[in-house]
Amino acid sequence: MVSFLGWIDGLTAALIIISSVTFGLLSLYKSIKLKAKLLSIAGLVMILVGCLWLGPTVDFIMVLVWQTNITPVSFYSILSYLWVAPALLFSMWLGGELIIPKRKWILVGIFVVLGVIFEYFLWFQINQSFTWTYGGGGGTPGEDLIDASFVRTHPTFLLVAVFLITTLIFLGIGFFIKAKQATGALRKKFFYLGLGFTIFVICGALDSIIPPGPTIGFVRVAMATFALWMYLGLKT
Repeated sequence: MVSFLGWIDGLTAALIIISSVTFGLLSLYKSIKLKAKLLSIAGLVMILVGCLWLGPTVDFIMVLVWQTNITPVSFYSILSYLWVAPALLFSMWLGGELIIPKRKWILVGIFVVLGVIFEYFLWFQINQSFTWTYGGGGGTPGEDLIDASFVRTHPTFLLVAVFLITTLIFLGIGFFIKAKQATGALRKKFFYLGLGFTIFVICGALDSIIPPGPTIGFVRVAMATFALWMYLGLKT
C-alpha cells in the first residue's frame, strides 16, 4: 500500500511528465505542420525535461502495483538524470538560436563536452554520486518512494549546479532581457520563455533539496507549468 507521502511524490512527478509530454508532442505536431524548426526543438526540450521525473513516476507505479521499489536503487537516479545532458543540449541550442545565433555552435559545443562528462559520472560513479532513502528518510520500502540526494562534494552535483546556474542566467534572465528589448507580441513570447526556464531552474533546485511531502507537491505543480510557458512562447 502506497503511503500518503508516496501518493504526493508519485502523482506530482507523473503530473510533470504528463504536462511536458502533452505540450511537447503538441509542439512537435505543430512544428511539422508549420515547418517551424525552433518549435520542434522546444518540443524535444519539454519532453526531455519531463523525463527528469521518470524515476519517482516509475517507482510510484511499481509500489502501487507490485509493492516493491525500483531495484537496484541506483537505477532510480539513472532514470531521473539520464536526460540532463540531452535536455541541456537542446535548451542551449534553442537559447543560442534566439539570443546569440552567431555563437550558437560554440555554446552547444561547450555543453556537449560537459554533458558527456556528466553522463560518465552518472553511469560509472553512481554510488559515489547519490545517497538513497525511502520517503525522505525513515520511510518503509514497498510503501514509500525512493528519495535520491546528491553527494554535494561529488562532480555530478557540481556539474548539475553549473547547469542550473547557466540555464538561469542565459535562458531565464537572457530571455527576460530580450523581452525588455522587444515590443508587442514578441515581448510577450520572450517573457514566456524566460518565465518557463526560470520556473524550471527554481523548481528543479528546490525538488533536489526538499524531502517528499506537501511542500514538494506545490513545487512540482508549479514545475508542471514549465511546458505551458514554453509552448506559449514558441507556438507561432
